[in-house]
Amino acid sequence: MLNRRSFLAASTSALAATAWGASPAWAADQGSRKKIAFIGTVVHRHSHAQHFLDRHTLGYAWKGHWQAPRFDVASIYIDQFPENDLGRERIKRHKLNQFDTIAEALTLGGDKLAVDGVVIIAEHGNYPRNEKGQTRYPRYDFFKQVVKVFEDSGRSVPVFNDKHLSTKWDECVEMVEDSRRLDFPFLAGSSLPVTWRLPGIDMPYGVPLKESVCVGYGGVDSYDFHALETAQCMSERRKGGEVGIESVHAVQGKKVWEILAGSDRETTRRLMVSALCCSHNLPVEGGFPTDAVTFEWAQKALPEMTVYFIEHRDGFRTTMFLTGIQDFNYAGLRSDTDEVVACQMYLPMPGHGSTTADFFNPLARHIETLVNEDRAPYPVERTLLTSGMVIGGVDSLHAGQVKIDTPEMGVKYMGPRESNFRGA
Repeated sequence: MLNRRSFLAASTSALAATAWGASPAWAADQGSRKKIAFIGTVVHRHSHAQHFLDRHTLGYAWKGHWQAPRFDVASIYIDQFPENDLGRERIKRHKLNQFDTIAEALTLGGDKLAVDGVVIIAEHGNYPRNEKGQTRYPRYDFFKQVVKVFEDSGRSVPVFNDKHLSTKWDECVEMVEDSRRLDFPFLAGSSLPVTWRLPGIDMPYGVPLKESVCVGYGGVDSYDFHALETAQCMSERRKGGEVGIESVHAVQGKKVWEILAGSDRETTRRLMVSALCCSHNLPVEGGFPTDAVTFEWAQKALPEMTVYFIEHRDGFRTTMFLTGIQDFNYAGLRSDTDEVVACQMYLPMPGHGSTTADFFNPLARHIETLVNEDRAPYPVERTLLTSGMVIGGVDSLHAGQVKIDTPEMGVKYMGPRESNFRGA
């Protein structure tokens, strides 16, 4: 029996052993555990690389207990070490094998691939911006260096890529084509599709949908990707699956409300209100809704927004709102029953009631599944298409808020039948 005193004693001993760099108990059986190469841009407090590296070396909370890492970090490559760096401390604490190149990290300093999986976290860090304001994180470059090792070794292993694939569509496509050509499972994307949902629902598989809306927050070429994945992980389950997009129209300011006032945007207005009703952070500026959240109230409370109006090739619509609201909320309309399916994709952010940023835990677990089971839990086509949506939105804004046709983005796929989010 494990009472409170023995639990605290065991927990204290485990934490002390970890703090002093002792080998964790779960690493005793090295022969049966998969090994990964961890490739990151920068490790500092609240960087994505810090979140994932800590979970893949220390573990994470899962279903009411502490989950030890289910694979080992065999090697690490970090690209930048700024003044607020935590990477060197993590490398020393966990006795990680640090290498100067990505190829060496994958081969463990040898000639051939010597790991069972690769985790690429190319988010944050000091990297150049292009003329459109996009940060050129080296996701594509890191990925191509990994592919080169695969080609030279004559074999490949599963790869995870954090967030969108690239800022260029042809690079995004090439990455997915490389995974197919070399036949390795490729998982990518953000935490939004796999975090908690309030309420804990999924879009019924194979139902006819008319439109999806996400109301979120953040900036362009950044949090817009999170918002679009919030919508797409629901939309991809619709009848017939995803067929790709034909245009993206990004607008800001007064132009948003001019388009939304149109007679063809009644469903968008309805879904926007439904998504707002899922938020925990409705603004008080402009007057908190005393009776009900309405479209008219939203016009006063949310005057400045960035909105992507996206047309799919089958007549389906996705509308993304970036607002001042500090959460991500989804609403979709079933065309068979006229029912609205709505929920919040819950992110307990650091400093907002949580110090662990637990929303990274489900994605860390899916990465472990990717490597240990040699399969991607959900299709990389989702991230390919949402990467294209972001590119289209950026291009639209850069061109003066005009509609951008996307004939090249005919991405066809069906979402996974099983649910992937936390709590399913």
